[in-house]
Amino acid sequence: MNDAVKQPVVPWYREVNRQQWRVFLATFLGWLLDGFDFTIMTFILVDIQNSFTVDAALAGALGTVTLLFRLVGGLGAGIMADRWGRKLPLMLSILWFSLFAFLSGFSTSYAVLFTFRALFGIGMGGEWAAGMPLALEHWPTRLRGLASGLLQGGWYWGYILSALTFSFVYPVFNEMPDPFSAAPESTLGWRVMFWTGVIPALLVLWIRTGVAESPVWLERQRYLKAQGSNVLENRVSVVRLFRPDLLWATVQSSLLISAFMLSYYSISFWYPTFLRDLNLDPLRYVVGFNGGAIVGIALWGSASEGRLGRRGAVTLAALTGVAAAPLFLTTSSNSLLLVGAILMGATGGGIWGMAPAYLTERFPTAVRGVGPGLSYHVGAAVGSVTPFVLGQLQDGGMTIGGAMLLSIVISGLLVVAMVWLGPETRGRQFSASDD
Repeated sequence: MNDAVKQPVVPWYREVNRQQWRVFLATFLGWLLDGFDFTIMTFILVDIQNSFTVDAALAGALGTVTLLFRLVGGLGAGIMADRWGRKLPLMLSILWFSLFAFLSGFSTSYAVLFTFRALFGIGMGGEWAAGMPLALEHWPTRLRGLASGLLQGGWYWGYILSALTFSFVYPVFNEMPDPFSAAPESTLGWRVMFWTGVIPALLVLWIRTGVAESPVWLERQRYLKAQGSNVLENRVSVVRLFRPDLLWATVQSSLLISAFMLSYYSISFWYPTFLRDLNLDPLRYVVGFNGGAIVGIALWGSASEGRLGRRGAVTLAALTGVAAAPLFLTTSSNSLLLVGAILMGATGGGIWGMAPAYLTERFPTAVRGVGPGLSYHVGAAVGSVTPFVLGQLQDGGMTIGGAMLLSIVISGLLVVAMVWLGPETRGRQFSASDD
């Protein structure tokens, strides 16, 4: 009798055991809180401009420097993850970004805040590089696309959490004078937003005792020990990325994520400010965008396990996002603006459902920490120009909506072009001997 006939049909979530769910939850919450700590700043750019008397370009540069320094964290944590396991750099990264999110609230000048946001970016980059391979190496191969989408959705839950904090915590403190600034317009509200960023540090205590190390990484160590392997590339895995057989994977993955990042920050970084300029409370629109993204990335991630594959799912989501851009930025109707937010989240945001799976499948076990970590954060470094450039376009006379629309269309088309430069990766197996 055929084995497939004898196997009972069970819901997908029952194929995942308790330990696999624990690892998923640890990575999901780490990414959620990472997103929370970063997106807090997008709601208070106006306050920062008032407190330190800076223009829109310099306010946008705070996002740029954070994203640039993600590369440092992604590379460092990726090397650590391949050498010492996925858990340790995950915990260190969460502690790091929590500390510098908190310290950002004590900034006494633009230069100090700029420094703290740069240092925050190191931890932000490290969390993704260590957490994603930890989770995806635990989960069944056929559910990797779905897990990828659900995990990446943590960022959007974090964005919703920061929107709720802005709506309900910020107003309580926004009438209080700012003891750290001489500017009369400055109030305490924006600092309290940053201070809430220390909360993720508590997650580390649970990860330390409740989460298992990657079984693929542990098997890899046993394999290397049995082989008597002690070469440099097993000690410093980044060396392996630039050998001829992996060089194109490194380059193409970095180009693809660069396009992803240009798209995402075109959509999201100035969006709360766009809404505040229209005298609208950002909460319902930001929740609409992120709610759409949470559903969209899970659905696109799941769809990428079928006939569409990773490349087809990315392409369809990106092109639909480009088509939705005018509705996303319309000012003719608040109802249409909300519909556009939900649609843009589900499509332009939905492209991210495939990113964790695609990157982990592009690289062998030996470099599955540093490979995706480097590619993802090279992409973040390239995408980091988006907040600054959009700020410059505004300083030059363009509206926020016009600058966002132009950037969304260009970056969405780039996503489609870049994903087809690489192979289809759906269904690739992970192996301890995979070099």
